[in-house]
Amino acid sequence: MKSYRGYILDLDGTTYVGKQRLTSAEDFVHRLKAKGLAYMFMTNNATRGVEEIYQHLGHYLELPVSPSQIYTSAIAAVEYLKEFHNNKSIFVLGEASLKDAVRKAGLDLDMSENAQLVLQGLDRQVNYETLTTATRALLNGAEFIVTNRDQLIPTETGSSPSSGAITAFLEEASQVKAHLIGKPSPSIVEAAIKKMKLAKEDVLMIGDNYKTDIQAGHLAGVDTLLVLTGVSTEADVDPTRYQPTYICSDLGAIDFDNEAN
Repeated sequence: MKSYRGYILDLDGTTYVGKQRLTSAEDFVHRLKAKGLAYMFMTNNATRGVEEIYQHLGHYLELPVSPSQIYTSAIAAVEYLKEFHNNKSIFVLGEASLKDAVRKAGLDLDMSENAQLVLQGLDRQVNYETLTTATRALLNGAEFIVTNRDQLIPTETGSSPSSGAITAFLEEASQVKAHLIGKPSPSIVEAAIKKMKLAKEDVLMIGDNYKTDIQAGHLAGVDTLLVLTGVSTEADVDPTRYQPTYICSDLGAIDFDNEAN
């Protein structure tokens, strides 16, 4: 494995699995810090804000991390909305942290079918009434933005439906195609690399999901590492499509001392 100056690490399934700790991943982060290498945590999960993730990583897992090293699909979505849809009213189908991110950005939150844009993420308390309002907004001409299309999210008790299942419902009901912000869109990876101030060839994207993490890295033009601690297995890798640069059982398998330049 070649040497890299920066590492982008997925969270769910890569750094931890729900409430289950991955000691090999924690040790890997400590080794990155000890070697003075740059790293950033990236997640498609928009159900938790940066401060909550920081508390989990920095205090519960005792990892060396600052809030500036955490980049979520919610942050990327808000940055996109401020740049391209700053004056539009926004219906948010998502949990409290996503709504808070929209409010804090000074965007117009409109929880009615008259909203001009629907922003959707994972909502584990979603009900038919909310789905109906979002669908009617889309039928009325609202644009459709989603934080991520993950089919499943790994938890300590097994895989659970994720944001993509809700996206599929709304697309089928409204016949409006969603614009994707998070992985596998390369834009979120490119934004993270820009924040790290590194060249693409100096960055390794690490994740457990072949369809999101690895594809996003591939489309962004960076090397990728598929770690087999979360959603995907080696059998999920399609030999006719994009390939991970590396595959490992867990992050403890990476030996920096044997890296070749």
